[in-house]
Amino acid sequence: MTSPLENTLGVVIGKRGRGTLSRVPRAVRQATQSGATLGTAHLGMGAGIVCAVQALFGFGVFLSHFGAYPQGAPAAFAWLLFAAVFVGAIIVFRTVGERLPTWLFGALVLALAAIVALDFIAIWPLGDIGGYATASVSAGFGLLFAITLRKPAEVITVAAIFGAAFIIAIVLTTPLDSESLPRQITVVSLVVLPAVIGVLVVRGFRRMVQVELDRVLVQSTVSAPRYAVGMLASEELARLDLAAEKLLESVATGRVTLPLEPAIASQAASLATELRLHLIEGRRETWLHHAVTESELLGRSVTLTDQGSLAGLLDPVQRDGLLSAVWMLLSESPATSGNRKIELQLGPVNRTTQTAVGHRLVVPIRMTITGVSRNRIEPSTWGAISRVGNYTVSQNTGLDVEIECLVENPASQ
Repeated sequence: MTSPLENTLGVVIGKRGRGTLSRVPRAVRQATQSGATLGTAHLGMGAGIVCAVQALFGFGVFLSHFGAYPQGAPAAFAWLLFAAVFVGAIIVFRTVGERLPTWLFGALVLALAAIVALDFIAIWPLGDIGGYATASVSAGFGLLFAITLRKPAEVITVAAIFGAAFIIAIVLTTPLDSESLPRQITVVSLVVLPAVIGVLVVRGFRRMVQVELDRVLVQSTVSAPRYAVGMLASEELARLDLAAEKLLESVATGRVTLPLEPAIASQAASLATELRLHLIEGRRETWLHHAVTESELLGRSVTLTDQGSLAGLLDPVQRDGLLSAVWMLLSESPATSGNRKIELQLGPVNRTTQTAVGHRLVVPIRMTITGVSRNRIEPSTWGAISRVGNYTVSQNTGLDVEIECLVENPASQ
């Protein structure tokens, strides 16, 4: 049986042994992993309100047409079933949290399909699906309850099936002419489009929140020292520190005797190695390195070359300008930002200059941007770059931005 100390060391070292922190998932993935709803519950509530408003309108249309139904009972049952589904969906939405179980989603789809079938039975003899469909149209809006709880493909697939059912019913029952065709197109659109638009809104909202969360996490690096560990490394250091404290406490209290047993000694040596590796990393990696590697967006689009760790010499204003410029270049146009790549090269330093406050180092920063032309870059981006230093722009295979960044000379401090 292993001791609590061995278990603690094993967990810490085992996690570290699977790879360095720069290779594990980004910080934003930890913040937005399963369990974080990103505020989509509010979108679900809004979707419920939209569904309720449409249902009230549809029920009014049903009451106005009730006298024309050859059989009004199926349509009435459809509305009773819809009311039950609506109330049940609200209860489920408030209790299941961020995920709707598959069996509950299947039950919702079957209930909505039953509503469509009952409504069709009532209006089929009338020969005008688009003119008399009420509860069945509201069933299409009922899918809005699932847009934040299920995968987009599932919701769109069900909406497409409902739309296909309407098209088949229209073709089989309704004479199509210039007068009736617009009504049929309208009703099919009302069945399919709400779910599609809802899915697009939720996806756009989630992307916006994740990007902003990513930026907030990365922005914290602007105030970091020249050499520092990253956000993920700080968490790992806390684990290593806890393991080291337990080891020392066990030795001090006599629970672990000296000399250490070979197994515990080996684990302690591994722990010391990990601590030394963190100290070495902390003397090589700058704030910009952590900003790029720990960001989901920057990590896949930015290539950083900074062999002299010169990014650490930038002051907070220059850091914020450089980071803001990169962010705006990658996020200002979501439709095309996936094709944009940025290469950042800092140094080498080859001269100094005299300023009003003394000699300053001139750190050359070269930013090569591919996938965008100069006239597509927002003026605010150039404003952010100007906070870093004087810059020149040239257009070759990509857009080259040369920045002369004046920083304090560390040799004079």
